[in-house]
Amino acid sequence: MKYVKEQFNETFEEKKSKFIAYLFPYKDFDKEMKRLKEEHPKARHHVYAYRYLNDFEQIVENSSDDGEPKGTSGKPSLNVLAGHELINTAVIIVRYFGGIKLGTGGLVRAYSDAVNKVIEKSILFSYEKLLKKFINCEYSDLSKVEYLLNQNEIEIINKEFTTSINLILEATEEKFLKLQEQLPRNIVINNY
Repeated sequence: MKYVKEQFNETFEEKKSKFIAYLFPYKDFDKEMKRLKEEHPKARHHVYAYRYLNDFEQIVENSSDDGEPKGTSGKPSLNVLAGHELINTAVIIVRYFGGIKLGTGGLVRAYSDAVNKVIEKSILFSYEKLLKKFINCEYSDLSKVEYLLNQNEIEIINKEFTTSINLILEATEEKFLKLQEQLPRNIVINNY
């Protein structure tokens, strides 16, 4: 599975109709839809599709034809996202009607092509399930622990300084297993 970290856009023209596809992280969906409707008030349609992972690691999908004939735009766009195994990603296609009707097959092809073109242009990242864990260490161990976290590309989400130090971390299971082998014996990785 793959995802994008930033927005990409690509314009595709078919029989004088203009399709501008915007691909971006799903978390920005509401903000981007509002922005694009303000930026393109004369556009006929704002078709969308998105796929994201919920808290139970299930893929949630949705799409809208936004006034296009049923099944000719939102669903084909969603199928392209699914075909590229994209998650936590959304696409909005802004369409300016060029005066020539494309027919149902033409609409399906045009929207699919627009989404494929923006995906080809995008930088995709492989999805890895991140876990949150924490460790407790003494002040004297902190520099060594931070060095190991940096070497293993484990992100520190929070530091809490009391009589000792609690670090909340985020990484993949594999990275945590590798880290545990490298840490001093008195430091244990715990589930958060």
